[in-house]
Amino acid sequence: MSQKRTVYGEPTPEELYLFHEGTNFHTYRHFGSHVTSENGESGVRFSVWAPHAARVGVAGDWNNWDGEHYQLHKLPNSGVWTGFLPNILEGTLYKYHITSSNGDSFLKADPYAHYAEVRPATASVVASLSGYTWNDVVWRRKRRAPYRKPLNIYEMHFGTWKQKEDGSFYTYRELADLLIPYLVDMGYTHLELMPLTEHPYDLSWGYQSTGYFAPTSRYGTPQELMYFVDACHQANIGVILDWVPGHFTKDAHGLRMFDGTPLYEYADPDRAEKIGWGTLSFDFSKPEVRSFLISSALYWMEMFHFDGLRVDAVTSMIRLDFGRETVGGWKPNEQGGAENKEAILFLQQLNKTIFQYYPHALMMAEESSAWPGVTKPAHENGLGFNYKWSMGWMNDTLDYMESDFEQRPEKHNLLTFPITYAFAENATLPLSHDEVVHGKKSLLDKMPGAYEQKFAGLRLLLAYQMTHPGKKLLFMGGEFGQFIEWKDQDQLDWLLLEYDMHQKMKSYTRELNHLYLQLPALWEQDHEWEGYEWLNADDAARSVITYMRKGKKTNDTLIIAINFQPIPQVNYRVGVPKAGTYEEIWNSDEPRFGGTGGRTESLLFSEKVPFHQQEQSIEMTLPPLSVIILKRRTSNRRKL
Repeated sequence: MSQKRTVYGEPTPEELYLFHEGTNFHTYRHFGSHVTSENGESGVRFSVWAPHAARVGVAGDWNNWDGEHYQLHKLPNSGVWTGFLPNILEGTLYKYHITSSNGDSFLKADPYAHYAEVRPATASVVASLSGYTWNDVVWRRKRRAPYRKPLNIYEMHFGTWKQKEDGSFYTYRELADLLIPYLVDMGYTHLELMPLTEHPYDLSWGYQSTGYFAPTSRYGTPQELMYFVDACHQANIGVILDWVPGHFTKDAHGLRMFDGTPLYEYADPDRAEKIGWGTLSFDFSKPEVRSFLISSALYWMEMFHFDGLRVDAVTSMIRLDFGRETVGGWKPNEQGGAENKEAILFLQQLNKTIFQYYPHALMMAEESSAWPGVTKPAHENGLGFNYKWSMGWMNDTLDYMESDFEQRPEKHNLLTFPITYAFAENATLPLSHDEVVHGKKSLLDKMPGAYEQKFAGLRLLLAYQMTHPGKKLLFMGGEFGQFIEWKDQDQLDWLLLEYDMHQKMKSYTRELNHLYLQLPALWEQDHEWEGYEWLNADDAARSVITYMRKGKKTNDTLIIAINFQPIPQVNYRVGVPKAGTYEEIWNSDEPRFGGTGGRTESLLFSEKVPFHQQEQSIEMTLPPLSVIILKRRTSNRRKL
């Protein structure tokens, strides 16, 4: 493995060998620009991979952007250009002045830059990552993968959670002081940030990047991002970064045709073009590209202490026919299949490497097909992630929840089918940004019915998500019932909290989140059938489902009953596993949450009436559009 440098010089033969093998996982330590001293002079060492270039120079604000007289030299048999330029200071703006083999000259931003100009300017900036003292050692020592722990993620876009009065962005450091107390109060365990890699276009949300080693300068310096993550950890909040290895933007200063030829992208346009997105796919067959991308993944964990990555658009990477089923056609692999074997091998290598360095990292795949083995270990021919976004659960659930009440009985299978595959992968249940933008409506506005029924539906949805097997993710604004879909340029509509129902919705979400943390049955056996048991999956006529969630201890078992119709169900009988007194510990229809106040008795005594394959049962009232959670009392039990 590449060793950490203390002095920067030109890349060593060993480092170059590993780079060309696809196993140099710390390329950022010797590529890019590094402030250093050589032969007693202070300056910057520049190194860049451009194998097909005829010449490479460094152009900057100190030489009128003319790199002809500031040339790098090419290391033999490497395709790597390097050179030391004295008297260059931190903060200097630069680009690589590349002359292609056919004589064309152009300027390119540094693929390995640690910092960039604030958009719309596009130059790289000489920047050091030193100077920050971390204070999160306690968090990092106790960090463990949360298979049997609660995991409740708040997904956010950094620039639109809150903005200053003039509409400008808060810096990483400034937002830490606002956001972290909110996350702690609301009971979230983790924060997921939409991509922060440098990108030219705000409305790409960071998913079309130019700088895989540069935190976007929109929100401040690399050290300010370090402060943000550190502060999260000190407040016991984990931080996940949305990361995009599947494709990159075509902007002229970026990776496209970097040395005058397709370098980072596939040479075959049918493989390179991401139809519908206007972007280019990385060429995963090239070992240098694999070194680049895996180094980027490790970089965010090593230098910025991120706890894991949500890997975007995995399906687009592993399927050659993605987006091309009806547009332009697609070329099968050597065996005639649709699998992109190079991308699969890359993802396996990525995950093996991450877990080698960070055994407890969170590696979450956004994989939208039924691809088998996404969370199966790579050595067992899986992709090697430890979590997968359950897009099937999300799509089925939102399809059902958006349905008019009279249509719900015929769509009942959308509630029952997701359990059939719930334990095939380690699942995260996302209610993500993609579902509340571009005309899809906010979560609240998706709900049918009158004003109060919309809130009841959202309360039901969040409690259903919380009681369903799998870890949890909610996009910002959903917690208080953002009424208009995410506008992706303006801050959330915090003014809604001046209205009673939105304030009650926020209080509801806070209490639900904290309840989740207290109930092992909701997370201790998330990934095993032993943690779940249907009581009644078949009451389609009344749109009711009942089930049990189980922890390791029998006394932790919960009874969940959900009424998806806006009418109460009176004298509704539910089977229970043991005789005793059952207590209502959650009722989404309580008046303090904005509900109607419909409820059953606070204490329910079981009867020896077999029901739902159980020897005991209880009778209860299910309020309209409600989730009821019951727990058996372990003391003062009434004898039957």
